[in-house]
Amino acid sequence: MQDHIQLTAVAPFGNELALSWSDSLEQFLSLEKLRRACPCAVCNGEPDVMGRGDAPARNYKQGSFELKSYEFVGGYALLLRWADGHATGIYSYDLLRKL
Repeated sequence: MQDHIQLTAVAPFGNELALSWSDSLEQFLSLEKLRRACPCAVCNGEPDVMGRGDAPARNYKQGSFELKSYEFVGGYALLLRWADGHATGIYSYDLLRKL
């Protein structure tokens, strides 16, 4: 992603998260899709020194797809906190744009 494109606004909207970007793009991403795309090591596993690794089994429960809060991380990502207590996924702007 080009460095000058920034996330300008974020708003929960029903079962979606609305995102507005500095290049006028607007996205509506489902909360379930966001949670299933969580990039953290808990959800994806940690690769070994050769870059290989298996993602652990994910067990979603009540609140897994309910967004509790979010916060901006620097000028490059969002940290999403879920109602089931999961809060280790830092979603880069590049990842959000690809979703």
